Amino acid sequence: MSSPLPRRAHEALVRRFAAAHRDRPGGEVAVGHHNRNYVVPLDWPLALLLGRMPFGTRAKFRTPLDAVEVVPRIWPSEAEVLRAVTRRLGEVPRCLADFGDWSIHSYVPGRPLSEEIPHGPVGEELLRSFARFFARTACVPEAELPPLPADWPVSGDTQSFLRRLIDFTELRVHRHNRRRFGALFRAVGVRTDAMTAFAARLPLLAPRPFCLIHTDVHRANVVIVRPGRTVVIDWELSMFGDPVHELATHLVRMGYDEAERDRMRDLWADELTEAGRAELTKGLDTDLPVYLDFEYAQSVFPDIMRAALALPAVPADEDFEAAAAPVRRALRRAAEPLRLKGVPGTGRVVTALRAWHAGDVGERFLGAGAGAGPVSRLGGPGRLRPGPDPFAPLGPDQLAGTLNCGPWQSR
Repeated sequence: MSSPLPRRAHEALVRRFAAAHRDRPGGEVAVGHHNRNYVVPLDWPLALLLGRMPFGTRAKFRTPLDAVEVVPRIWPSEAEVLRAVTRRLGEVPRCLADFGDWSIHSYVPGRPLSEEIPHGPVGEELLRSFARFFARTACVPEAELPPLPADWPVSGDTQSFLRRLIDFTELRVHRHNRRRFGALFRAVGVRTDAMTAFAARLPLLAPRPFCLIHTDVHRANVVIVRPGRTVVIDWELSMFGDPVHELATHLVRMGYDEAERDRMRDLWADELTEAGRAELTKGLDTDLPVYLDFEYAQSVFPDIMRAALALPAVPADEDFEAAAAPVRRALRRAAEPLRLKGVPGTGRVVTALRAWHAGDVGERFLGAGAGAGPVSRLGGPGRLRPGPDPFAPLGPDQLAGTLNCGPWQSR
């Protein structure tokens, strides 16, 4: 159904009714790394304006968080990406209205896979579903995607693509946060030159055509609608790039055991071949390990920062011990790719976290302000953010000289 109102009047009415919905109590709230989502039923006027059925239809009110990106983002508007994706993958939630600083999306009822199967094997049916999803995504025509940055690597130049990812990690994640977290990185054994040394050892990759890749297909981003039907959500980090990178991020972030990892790899290659895109699997045997190493290497920085920032204002001993666990896990996985000199024990990591927390809080209360350096606001999936307190991460408006951490910038 469509509205007969003039476009500007229609947009004004949508924004007015939508703003009221955002403030309505009783909705479901979930906060991820990149967005705050608020799910509420639509009143019939807004439902009609959005072209939805006015009978209990729910929608997701999506607000980007003021957070430093820890992975590159080449398209500033998720709504533009979704317009291309939903033409080919009809089950993906649509953007119903985009106001720039927030948006309304259709809501997919169901339970996230992270709640259904938080750990361990997912089974053959889901593995096949993921493989079909990757093949369908790879078949979205480049011409239907939003424009690429002018200096983005050309399709097939996998070497430049991976170097872009490495440069982003070093410049925008590591160096950008080094003033605040550098001592912590070093204390747990991550050398200052770890990523640059990794880049210097990068082998030659096989050339492969690029395609649309989601880059973040993990359990929290997969909704189980019903047995046999899944929907992949959250497309804000999608890009046009090497499909083997897509497979690598999926294998790592899903936490598969060895058997399911090998099975997923084979199904991925089979589905792409059946879809007529066998060229996307060229060099898989040699290049997938390289991308897996990169995924382990790059994640060590955000994983350490998230663990530190998750500490409460006045941590107890058990808080530091709990924070040490994901830090040690990240270090174990990155040890070989970054050639770390061993993985520190829990005691050493706890000591490093205590020192970081004491120094970080001390700088706050001494009024470090702009001199404190860039600050990352790194949330966790599904965790509500507390109200303002003196220990909360500072926003960019409270800092001077911080880098723009929005869409991909030329460097």
